[in-house]
Amino acid sequence: MSGSAHTAAARPNLQRRLDVFGLFALAFGSMIGVGWVTAMGSWLTQAGPIGAALAFLAGGVVMLCIGLCYAELTPMLPLAGGEVAYAYRAYGTGKAFVIGWFLAFGYISVSAFEAISVGRVLAYMLPNVDRWVLYEIGGAPVYATHLLLAIGCTAGITALNYLGVGWAARFQKWLIVAFIAITVIFIGAGLLGGSIRNIQPAVVGEGMGMMAGVAAVFVTVPFWFVGFDTIPQGAEEADASIPPKKLGVLILVSIVAATGFYAVLIVSVAMTGPWQNIAAADLATARAFSYAFGSDLLVNLVLLAALIGLLTSWNGFFLAGSRVLFSLGRGRIIPEGFGTTHPTFGTPHRAVVFAGFVTMLAPLLGRNALLAFVDVGAFCIGIAFLGVGLTTIRLRHIAPGVHRPYRIPGGLAVPMLAVAGALLILLVMVIPGSPAALTWPGEVLILSAFALLGAVFWVGGRQRAAVTEEERAYLILEDYAPQAKSTAATAS
Repeated sequence: MSGSAHTAAARPNLQRRLDVFGLFALAFGSMIGVGWVTAMGSWLTQAGPIGAALAFLAGGVVMLCIGLCYAELTPMLPLAGGEVAYAYRAYGTGKAFVIGWFLAFGYISVSAFEAISVGRVLAYMLPNVDRWVLYEIGGAPVYATHLLLAIGCTAGITALNYLGVGWAARFQKWLIVAFIAITVIFIGAGLLGGSIRNIQPAVVGEGMGMMAGVAAVFVTVPFWFVGFDTIPQGAEEADASIPPKKLGVLILVSIVAATGFYAVLIVSVAMTGPWQNIAAADLATARAFSYAFGSDLLVNLVLLAALIGLLTSWNGFFLAGSRVLFSLGRGRIIPEGFGTTHPTFGTPHRAVVFAGFVTMLAPLLGRNALLAFVDVGAFCIGIAFLGVGLTTIRLRHIAPGVHRPYRIPGGLAVPMLAVAGALLILLVMVIPGSPAALTWPGEVLILSAFALLGAVFWVGGRQRAAVTEEERAYLILEDYAPQAKSTAATAS
């Protein structure tokens, strides 16, 4: 496409600073997070140790099907915003907005979860952190110290992502190396020093009750596993020397690694002692090693790993959320300011600041909002996963000749399984009476508020009329836009 056609819509570009290990560190670090400490008790209580491990293994299979869709689409369209670009190429502006908006909130929900969690983790390590109660929500006190910790950590994560993707990647890589080294020690201690007898009963409930418990854990899996899709978000910032196909392979490797981590960890924790005694603890994973071995060293290692996982997840999702907002802004689907880059650092600075501001608001809701952000975030991410499965099928139909460095084997079977898995998760979360249904008022109100904000952005979207669809296609897809290719062919 000629340069004159683009004078009305100059395309901001991001710096290419992510290497292979940096991309893996972003994905795996985002997936492991801190939920394995803060939510372990609920997993064990709802499903039992083997039931919870099976829920994660089943969720891993579903995520692998969805990950295969990403593995095909990411090298095909290695663009910031990932799902926004895929949906726009397949369905156009409206559906790209819906998928991108819900995905952005899914990512920001994880960031909010981490902001609330940081106080809980540090309070276990340093009991004096619980100081100066400001107010209570649902019987849970909100401490001034927790708010200050959340604000300080959010400011730090925001600054890293503001100053450049290279800073964020280096931070992530060092933390992942430390996390792996530490977790090998305490997971090994649980498996080698624990007893298989401690996992009884292996699954909670009987008959359909047993399935209900496993399902309750299973439907939250998108929240715990989301993170492999930080690779699509950072694909435009990947080093130019990385073969496109390797982006898809990295997605699949990160899913397999995270699935193994969660399943083995759950069994390791349950083996340390009768899991019913562990599940009621505030941070069950840490309590397990204190209960079994009376070792302050192991407990401190668990908590240190939790803090590292919290920071890696926070950093990865913060980066991903800002890139989705950047893609929507660059395409003039939401206000253009979100799609600008910093003249010195080459980062989507306004999207970064917005994500930081929203994250800072979350701790004001107190620790009881943790589960709400998990469930609402899982729902939003489930919508994005459904969109990716449908987009893969659609692009196979309308763009069969487009070069795909990685192509899912087996035709449409895997994308259809991905769609079915995402639909199952979403249905279980909206059917009244379901054990995993979104609850009133907290979760429904949080989701409704975000959907309403999205409606305001869409209805007031004067920026969408400021560019033609041909210009928008260039802004979102650049040289991967169909018009660009047809024009280039004509010119040649």
